[in-house]
Amino acid sequence: MEVVEHRIPGNELNCPVRGTAMMEIGRDVRRTLVMIPAQVRLREDIYFTYACPKCKEEGTETPIRKAERLPALTPGSYASAEAVAHIMVQKFVMYAPLYRQEQEWNRAGVQLSRQTMSNWVLRVAEDWLKPVYEELHRRLLQRQVLHADETTLQVLKLEGRAARSKCYMWLYRTSGDAKSPVVLYEYRPTRKAENAAAFLESFSGWLHADGYSGYHRLPKNIRVVGCWAYLRRKFDEAVDALPKDQRAGCAALEEPEYCNPLFGIEQELAGQSPEERYEQPLAPSKPVMDALLVWAEMKSAAAPKSALGRALYYLREQWPYLIRFLEDGRLEISNNGVERSVKPFVMGRKNWLFANTEGGAQSSAMIYSLIETAKENGLAPYRYFIHVLTEAPGLAAKAVVGQRIFCTCLMRCWMHCPDTFSQRGCGLATPTLLYYAFLLDVCNHFYGKTTPPPDFSGFSG
Repeated sequence: MEVVEHRIPGNELNCPVRGTAMMEIGRDVRRTLVMIPAQVRLREDIYFTYACPKCKEEGTETPIRKAERLPALTPGSYASAEAVAHIMVQKFVMYAPLYRQEQEWNRAGVQLSRQTMSNWVLRVAEDWLKPVYEELHRRLLQRQVLHADETTLQVLKLEGRAARSKCYMWLYRTSGDAKSPVVLYEYRPTRKAENAAAFLESFSGWLHADGYSGYHRLPKNIRVVGCWAYLRRKFDEAVDALPKDQRAGCAALEEPEYCNPLFGIEQELAGQSPEERYEQPLAPSKPVMDALLVWAEMKSAAAPKSALGRALYYLREQWPYLIRFLEDGRLEISNNGVERSVKPFVMGRKNWLFANTEGGAQSSAMIYSLIETAKENGLAPYRYFIHVLTEAPGLAAKAVVGQRIFCTCLMRCWMHCPDTFSQRGCGLATPTLLYYAFLLDVCNHFYGKTTPPPDFSGFSG
């Protein structure tokens, strides 16, 4: 916080009556919010190289040292972590398309085209965000309760399909009881059930979903839980489909008498442990649900193609999945959590309308995933992106060095014990020695030690 003190000059602090110096007896504080416009500047990093002049004069091998060079975010470009993070947050959080951002950059005195920004985002997503996305995917599949939903997306350039073909953005997230929530988007060109099956390949547990039949074709180790909010929406649509003068006697108006009490019980149990949630809802919820099913059978004469008929059909068809929330205290009565998570994508789609390529669609999926996961965990997306894009290139450079060291150790062991990598093998001693050599070289690299590598000359398989 900036503090600005306003004082009377010392030569004006004499008492007008007696002429003595006046002293401070109090203060008034007023706080205001000051907005500082964003500043754009070009940074130039210079890395110096050093050599020993004495060695050069004597004609001996001259040692050369270079200042540590920070890896570039996107080699050969002006892209920085701050600039790319700003572009991604503006588009995927503030819903500002790239053409609007281009105008804003131009007004700031920077000629930055939307194509350049698009290339930066695509490259960064593939190089630095994808590993984070894959790790979040791995952790998501370790949970036992998940939510799923999907929404449409238009992609302009699709091989073998017409422009602006309808594609899909799938969404998966953890349940409300997760301490570290994970929200993941995945682009797929179709709505086939095999897409969800591939994404959830190693998952086993409960899956909250709407009435889409594709979820019910998943492997048996994935048990689908129906959504009561989606059911209630079906009956609301039945009422809205009628003229206003005919709504008073509509049978669909009776449905809230059954669904609303269930949601009331769910709200009362909010914040309780899964064990408590499992024990308490059975008694009050089961009679209400049984009464709803009886009521639906009484209204089964409704025209099947009417809005009410479709709502009743949905209720009867989804009943085995709707009642599953009673089987586990971790389960929820609705799929509203995932629908709230998909809303930011829907809002952004209204502004940027479509994806140009499938690669761009998948990059958008990764960026939305990290943004929504960061928000769910109380992190600011802009600061989170800066952290990832600042640290990731350096970690990747170290990983390359580590891989090079590993290959060197591997070659040393192979030269002295080729049986290790043959079908026969030579026991546990050689792999252990290999691992030791690898760790030793890694420690030497990262901690600046000079321990000589182990001598394998006397070792035989």
